[in-house]
Amino acid sequence: MNSRERIATFLEAQSAELDAAENTQLAYARDLGDFEHWLDANGIQLLNASQTDIESYLISLDSSGLSRATRARRLSAIRQFFRFAFEEGWRTDNPAIRIKGPSREKRLPKTLSEDEVERLLNAARETGREHDRLRNTSMMEVLYATGLRVTELVSLPVMAARGDPRMLLVKGKGGKERMVPLSAPAREALLVWLKCRDDLEEIGEREKGKSPSKFLFPSRGKSGHLTRHRFYLLIKELSVVAGVSPDKVTPHTLRHAFATHLLAHGADLRAIQTLLGHADVATTEIYTHVLEDRLKELVLEHHPMAKD
Repeated sequence: MNSRERIATFLEAQSAELDAAENTQLAYARDLGDFEHWLDANGIQLLNASQTDIESYLISLDSSGLSRATRARRLSAIRQFFRFAFEEGWRTDNPAIRIKGPSREKRLPKTLSEDEVERLLNAARETGREHDRLRNTSMMEVLYATGLRVTELVSLPVMAARGDPRMLLVKGKGGKERMVPLSAPAREALLVWLKCRDDLEEIGEREKGKSPSKFLFPSRGKSGHLTRHRFYLLIKELSVVAGVSPDKVTPHTLRHAFATHLLAHGADLRAIQTLLGHADVATTEIYTHVLEDRLKELVLEHHPMAKD
């Protein structure tokens, strides 16, 4: 096998054995493709790369100005590939096993205030054609009520919303399932959208011979559901209408807002970890900046020695 065939074999194994998400697969393919291209330009075969070669590649990434997060992700892909190569017997050693990557910068997540979220929800209720308004309101209400990842949201099966559920069953990263509760506004928005969606599907079946979609937010595209990119553009459009800076608004900032606002109102960090689908509570701890502010305010307001 040549280098590209070995990468393809590795990706197929990741998909089959670890149930890696499509976005993860695409990221691995891009990162390993870039590494293979750099090796080729330096006259090195992928399977013959040494620890020094990998370190030189990482130095080149740093010199080209790539962020710590991107360099850490590239190294992660390379480590996974060479571990697989070692386990498959393609190599007798793992040249990446001793390499330490760049530590990730600990940055506070961008989030939105409760007022900004309310303005976005109002913009969704008032912008576009009737069926667009109902769909967009449903998506925004569910996203803010549950903190779903955007891929989890757009790919929700329609059966998840049948029967006015109090909770949604969500398939997250690595195929792991979790239950997330729905707020009353999210349930109401879902019910209204579901009726509209079913009416549109019925018209499509009757007039165009279309088969019914299995997705809650169907689309005519290849995936069969609204894409992550389309929802990203949609939320930017709503931010302009809402008078919220588009630079602040992404699907992920609404996920951050969900966690931040819960914590600010007294939710437990472990509960938020479960709701967000984080495998490790250390990932959730980035939101503790909110807790720190709340505790500081508590001391300043109620401690007997606190002074103006």
